[in-house]
Amino acid sequence: MQARMNVVKPAAAGYKAMLALESYINGGPVPQSTLELVRLRVSQINGCAFCVNMHATDAKKAGETDERLWSVAAWREAPFFTDEERAALALAEAATRIGDNPDGVPDDVWNDAADHYDEESLAALVMVIAAINAWNRINVTVRNPAASR
Repeated sequence: MQARMNVVKPAAAGYKAMLALESYINGGPVPQSTLELVRLRVSQINGCAFCVNMHATDAKKAGETDERLWSVAAWREAPFFTDEERAALALAEAATRIGDNPDGVPDDVWNDAADHYDEESLAALVMVIAAINAWNRINVTVRNPAASR
């Protein structure tokens, strides 16, 4: 598969803004491993091969185990994740699949995340979920192939 276009140059200001958002997220209070798991899971849901490849690779380079990477799609049944990570993954799935629930993100999902994360961390989780959904939509739309970075 070949990309339809490279958005970096024609949308330079938008791309720069997305990178600034990533800088904020990566410098925030949520552990990098949790951020990568969220990015990976959302990218799996959205079918973004480019981002699945990137975030699995980045997570592996950062020391993530194979078992956790292989199991993130089935995190509810896998024993490899902490309660905090499970809350983040549940929030990520609910926010990504927002159209599947007429009430948006269910209160029980939100409340579980709020029980595990303080306000600053919870806000950062909301931002990473929004950002990876945006990246997925960009890459899927322009058909960026995996491993093209």
